Formats: sequence, C-alpha cells, structure tokens
Amino acid sequence: MNEPKTLIVYYSRSGNTKAVAKIIQSKVGGDLVQIETSDPRPTNYRKEVEQNVQEQNNNTLPKLKTSIKNFNSYKRIFIGTPTWNMALPQAVVTFLNSYDFSKKTVIPFNTNGGYGIGSTFDQIKKGAKGADVLHGYSVKGGEEIDGILLTIKDQKKVKVSKEVDSWLKRIRVK
Repeated sequence: MNEPKTLIVYYSRSGNTKAVAKIIQSKVGGDLVQIETSDPRPTNYRKEVEQNVQEQNNNTLPKLKTSIKNFNSYKRIFIGTPTWNMALPQAVVTFLNSYDFSKKTVIPFNTNGGYGIGSTFDQIKKGAKGADVLHGYSVKGGEEIDGILLTIKDQKKVKVSKEVDSWLKRIRVK
C-alpha cells in the first residue's frame, strides 16, 4: 500500500523545531518546508517576543514568503511550531489560514522552553478546518530567555529520535 504524500512544515527561530522536523522526515519521508515571513523577524529574542505578543494581542497576521503551490497534492501534513506566549506564533496562524485542510490528516508537533504546548495544538485543530488532527508530539527545546538556543543535538537528538519513533508508532503513522 502506498503511503500518503507527506508534507512537513515548521516554524523555527532557534532551530529546535527544525531539528524535530528533520527527525520526522528521516522516519516518514516527505517534503520539508520552513514557514518564513515576508518581512524579517527581529533577531533579538526580547524584541521578537514583544513583536509576537503585539501581533497576538492585535490579531495581526504577518505575510508569508513561504508558498506551497502543490498543497492540494499532500494528504498528510505535519505542522511543527514552538510555543510563543503559550500560543502559536502568528506566522503559523497565517499558514493555517492560507490553505484548505479538508480531508487531510494533520499531525502537530511542538518545541517549547519548558512551559508545554499552551494552546498550540488546540489552535492547530481549530485552524486546520476539516482535517483529521492526530495526537501531537511535544519536547522541551531551548531556553532563549537564558541564551540557551539549539538544544536538540548530540545525545538529546538521539533521545528525541527515539521519542518520535514511539510517538509515530502510537499514532500509527509510518
């Protein structure tokens, strides 16, 4: 039996969500696409946090540079996101608003600074209208506030890879 065409999209600031996306791709195959905004984001962590909180409070959605022209051909879509202000980064909200998820399987994954998923998985479920949203995966990534950025490397990468194997088995995704 052929596996459904798979897309793995992710939004990543420090590289942790990207690292998990690459691990997932190594397990299930598929196309890997980074969600990027049209306008550059602040490189300073605190300025990025301020901008994101302001966007969330004003429900401002940044324009995306990322465009997936053959989106309709994908049947299985992994969506990777960090937790920002206990919610989705607004760029991920823009992504969700930009495509029709009807009759697709959506599989969320998350990295966070230790506070958990917040409302990210609920927002993905709400935003991916008409999709079958499976149980997500979450892992603690960096702690940017303390200057600890990419942590999913070396031994932690091995551990995350094993966790992803277990998660994919639990949700019956090959």
